[in-house]
Amino acid sequence: MSLPMLYVVLLIACVSTLAAVAVVRATHRLGLPALLVFLGVGVALGENGLGIEFDDMALAQTLGTLALAIILIDGGLSTRFSTISRQLQPAGVLATVGVGVSVCVTAVAAHYILDFNWQIAFLLGAIVSSTDAAAVFSVLRGVSLPKRVSGTLEAESGLNDAPAFILVTTLALNATSESTGVWEVVGQILWQLSGGTGIGLAVGFVGAAVVRHLALPVVGLYPLTVFSIALASFALAGTLGASGILAAYIAALVLGNSSLPHRAATMSFAVGLGWIAQVGLFMMLGLLASPSSLPAVVLPAVAVGLILTLVARPIAVAVCLSPFRFRFSEQIMISWAGLRGAVPIVLATIPTASMLTGAGYLWDIVFVLVIIFTLAQGPTLPWVAKRLPLRGKSPVKDLEMEAAPLETIDGEVLSVSIPEGSRLSGLWLFELRLPTNTSVAGIVRNGIMTVPGDDDRLMIGDEMLVVTPSHCRIATEERLEALSREGRLTGWHVDRSDDERRR
Repeated sequence: MSLPMLYVVLLIACVSTLAAVAVVRATHRLGLPALLVFLGVGVALGENGLGIEFDDMALAQTLGTLALAIILIDGGLSTRFSTISRQLQPAGVLATVGVGVSVCVTAVAAHYILDFNWQIAFLLGAIVSSTDAAAVFSVLRGVSLPKRVSGTLEAESGLNDAPAFILVTTLALNATSESTGVWEVVGQILWQLSGGTGIGLAVGFVGAAVVRHLALPVVGLYPLTVFSIALASFALAGTLGASGILAAYIAALVLGNSSLPHRAATMSFAVGLGWIAQVGLFMMLGLLASPSSLPAVVLPAVAVGLILTLVARPIAVAVCLSPFRFRFSEQIMISWAGLRGAVPIVLATIPTASMLTGAGYLWDIVFVLVIIFTLAQGPTLPWVAKRLPLRGKSPVKDLEMEAAPLETIDGEVLSVSIPEGSRLSGLWLFELRLPTNTSVAGIVRNGIMTVPGDDDRLMIGDEMLVVTPSHCRIATEERLEALSREGRLTGWHVDRSDDERRR
């Protein structure tokens, strides 16, 4: 590529990205994932728009997998383990057994209703079985739900990509080459899941220990280091034949909950890279589409989408979550919130790249299905949540805490911002009862910093500077988070109902 050509490509890419970003706020207000905007821009740039031709499914599969890994790293780093810890078991069952149930129900319906052969029917079922982390993260976090429901959905969307990838890859390979034995397939699946989990945990914990003991000269190197560690987990797992997608998400989850220095800067960096990955991924998928061929698949796409949304997903949720005593209203919400997004479209490139007969038709169906049902489900999530008896409370925003190391005294400075709804507001400083040798060194209010006394009270919008020994940092953060949720009596509330624990 010549330098003038590079200028033209960069100009088109930047203008398209800025145009898409300009309307993201509008889609967010409507409850729509930004993927629809970026997909639309990609289609507009494609063969029936500006005329940019892109039909390399193999390259799209490779770049799409990398983009999904980056998006999942962003999701893992920003997910609070306290939000999903009690939901990991049901979410894990839903991400594995639930995927299998969804595949089978969708395949049977596609075979008998749409007259697809069994090979294509099961492949289609596997492609659309996975919910999309980017879509769930972007839409769900704006909906007030009990922690039990939101935690299950977030954990499931991060975990179910790997089983879906494994199923689609296995089915596509068996369809285009000599069939693999059942036990060999089972062994591959078990290794991909267990290997990806083990590698993600190992890299996450080792990486967190290393970062905590680093004293880097530039703050900007901390986010780069953390993100590189999570991405290395993806690459290492893939090299060893395990699930890189799963390893990346788990490593990021561990790193994001390890009280690392400069967490706010790391989150901002991860969010930025996540958005870049989303923009690039969805535009690329839009470029792959041939608008002239899409009208012919609208009816099959709607039929498959209805089967998936109204039959397969509810059955999978009921089978997987009933043993965990999820209420019927909770199951309805989890069923309806199983958003599809970029993941099914990327999965659909696998059989196409493998030159499977009928794979192009399959890709068109998945593309149209994602657009139609994202439009149908995304905006209605708040409406459905309000009308179901979920007894959810409006969530208090998490405290924003930034840490910087103090090497000379083996301590750290925490910068704690007090958000709307926090019960820290109104507390006297002596009521904080922070760990030994931990103190509030300053309060920034209305842009003015003061050195507080015990008789000063906190207010919404304040930023506290808390100095704590390194070995007390986790206890200090947990204490402040508990105060933000429960108020001055936290620590004395030891009796809670089982229903509150589940939430």
